[in-house]
Amino acid sequence: MKDIVTVQEAVTAFADWNEPTDAELAAIESEMPLILADVDLIDAQIIAMDHAPNEVDTRRVRRALARVLTEWRILANRSTDETAAGGAA
Repeated sequence: MKDIVTVQEAVTAFADWNEPTDAELAAIESEMPLILADVDLIDAQIIAMDHAPNEVDTRRVRRALARVLTEWRILANRSTDETAAGGAA
């Protein structure tokens, strides 16, 4: 019976004590260009799947994929630079 919780306990189970730290928010912020590039790629792929593919759709997906790869490279290089600098931002 100890596993039964009230609705109030379930709703407030993740209260203020479970908020992300400043470091976690900064990490998310630094990855935001990659996240947005991924969203653009998914949008381009959905548009391409919605109808018979054409040259414009193919170029849109290729450009979006190139942007994702570029953002990955930038993020990886930034992480490598921070590691080499001893974690200093």
